[in-house]
Amino acid sequence: MAAIKKGDTVRIHYTGTLSDGTVFDSSAGKDPLEFQVGVGHVIAGLDAALMGMNVGDKKVVDIASDDAYGPVREGGRQEFPRSMIPDTVPLEAGGQLQMQTQDGRVILMQVLSFDDETVVADANHPLAGKDLTFDFEVVSLLEGD
Repeated sequence: MAAIKKGDTVRIHYTGTLSDGTVFDSSAGKDPLEFQVGVGHVIAGLDAALMGMNVGDKKVVDIASDDAYGPVREGGRQEFPRSMIPDTVPLEAGGQLQMQTQDGRVILMQVLSFDDETVVADANHPLAGKDLTFDFEVVSLLEGD
């Protein structure tokens, strides 16, 4: 049986939790998550944990925030005039906005607060700065080239 290596495509069932045990994501009741290993499709810590595993193997791995979604970047939080958001775009605290940077990149921002004059939004991933735990099982493996 071949062990998982970079470039292989795997399917895993998983449950992701925060350090307090709160589940933030899970494949329970859904199809397994399928992705190519070692090419940045998932967080670095999960990629690394899969290397050398085989179909049927199970593992629980703690992943530091630096190997997950990184630290919270203070520059990721921004305040800007409400007039920059078209009136046709509904604003809701906790909702998302799609913004375009000056160089044309599109980023998602979470609305933290707003009023008639200003909007405060955050481009950090919601799990930035958090250590994560993944409990997972390798369901299938398709070897890469």
